[in-house]
Amino acid sequence: MATVNLTKDTFKETVQQSGIVLIDWWAPWCGPCRAFAPIYETVSQAHPDVTFAKIDTEQEPELARAFEISAIPTLMVIRDGVLLLAQPGMLPQAALEDVIEQASKLDMKAIKEKSAEAPAAAGVA
Repeated sequence: MATVNLTKDTFKETVQQSGIVLIDWWAPWCGPCRAFAPIYETVSQAHPDVTFAKIDTEQEPELARAFEISAIPTLMVIRDGVLLLAQPGMLPQAALEDVIEQASKLDMKAIKEKSAEAPAAAGVA
């Protein structure tokens, strides 16, 4: 699957879908972002069941502020509407593949039950 560009208008619908959604936060002037782009695209072709999204922080500053993106590239992994990972820095292809594999193996029912039991932290509900 090719990558999709997310905007503030398409973000919520995309991340709330079932399955795995990867988000690459990037900017055109960012050298590491440009180096990560072909890796991200190659891995997206090997995983048609995963949504690979990109958010240009220059075009979507409101989203970048809302998620406190302070370093790019930043990779986010969301599965079934639950944020699993938010990590700055580019990954080599093997590490990105490993992240997807680990996210796909998680017991999301148990994670959702555990998060429902935990008190809301830092005003996030």
